[in-house]
Parts: sequence; C-alpha cells; structure tokens
Amino acid sequence: MTASTTAPALSFNGVHKSYARAASPALSAFTLTVNAGECHGLVGANGAGKTTLIKCLLDFCEPDAGAIGIFGVPHRLTASRARLAYLPERFNPPHYLSGRDFLRFMARMHRGAYDEGAAVAMAQALDLDTAALNKPVRAYSKGMNQKLGLAACLLSRKDLFILDEPTSGLDPRARILLKRKLKTLREHGKTIFFTSHALADVEEMCDRVAVIDGGQLKFTGTPADLIRAQNAANMEQAFMALTAIEPTSERAS
Repeated sequence: MTASTTAPALSFNGVHKSYARAASPALSAFTLTVNAGECHGLVGANGAGKTTLIKCLLDFCEPDAGAIGIFGVPHRLTASRARLAYLPERFNPPHYLSGRDFLRFMARMHRGAYDEGAAVAMAQALDLDTAALNKPVRAYSKGMNQKLGLAACLLSRKDLFILDEPTSGLDPRARILLKRKLKTLREHGKTIFFTSHALADVEEMCDRVAVIDGGQLKFTGTPADLIRAQNAANMEQAFMALTAIEPTSERAS
C-alpha cells in the first residue's frame, strides 16, 4: 500500500490500550489528526499515555482497538514507517561505537548514504563538539548522547520526525539551537510530532498541541486556543487548569 499525498501525517482513530493489572486504560478512545507539514506537540503528565501512544504508533505494542495511519498507510505495515525517523525518550547508543560510526550505522538503517560534511554540520548545529565524533559513545555525557541521537534522526532527511522529549538532558544553548533546527525543518515542509514537559517550548514552536490526561484527549488546537479556552496567561497555567492541577501557592497547607 502506497502513502497518500493528501493524507494527514498521522491519524489516531479511537485508539484504546489497556495493560494487565492496570486500574485504568493507558489510552481510551484516543482520536487525533496531525497534519502534514506542521509542528505538533503532545503534552501530559508522567503516565498520561504519551509514550504508550508512540509505542502503538510505531507498532512496538498492539492497540486493543482503533486504527492508526501514517501518511494514509496502516501503522501495522512496515512500509508505513518508511517516511519517519524516531528518537526515544531514553536514548542510549551502542557504547562500543564512536559517534561517527553510530551516524554511519544509522545512515544505513535509514537506507541513505553517510555524508561526512552533513554530519559535521549537524553536529555543529546541535552544539556537539565535532571532535567527539571520534570518541567512543561510552565517554559521552547524557547531553552528548542526546545530541548524537538528534543528529542521527535529523540527518535521515525523513518527512516525519517523532521525538519523545527531545530536549531531555540538553543545556540551554543546545535547547535553543535544537529549536532553531526544528523550526527550519518545519519551514521546509517537514512534520514534527514531539512530546515535551517544557510547555514554554511547546507554546513557542507548535502550530497545534494535544493535551492527554489519563489516556484521554483533553484538548487539541493551537497553543493560543488552549490559553484562551482556560482563561490563562500562558501554557503552564492553561495546562494546570485543564488537568485540574492546583497552583502550588493555592494548595491547602
């Protein structure tokens, strides 16, 4: 089955997922569309269902019900993932490879050719010291690991990037540079779907945002729409109001 040129980048229709012995479903009738060419954020508290949704999308686990499409192709088909690149939240590259060897390996995995010039340019764009590419990954810090994973993902030249907490472990400079890079990709028509606890980043970058809470979709729309709907001053306040979290200063002692 070939991908449609008019289909959304992602479509979740009534997706339901339960785990044995869990008190409530991880996902319940979750329905969401991510349009091609947009930057779309997915936000929620720990355990809200974000990672389960991505696992179902990538066929790492099977939904109990519902349908998922990637550019119009059912997610269970291997071909559906040909146009996407994914970075997991807990990214740990093989410790015995050098950074450069890892980028070469990932280029092959993405069925592309390794380009040294592009690799160096991407490392610089993400504030990863190019000398580190010669070093074994076991010598990397958490932030360096994250930059390497992001570099491998973004070098794939895919149409869709699935990023689970992409700024995890990054220092302020690297976060700023990553946001610049993602904005450039968005301007070139790429689709970005990412989870984040940094709500200010979501407000700044995203065309639309989805809020998930207890496995259910609580809101989908622009960040401005969410703020307006909750009569809030910013995304953080809007999220707290939507998910019934009281501000710390207003909690009973």
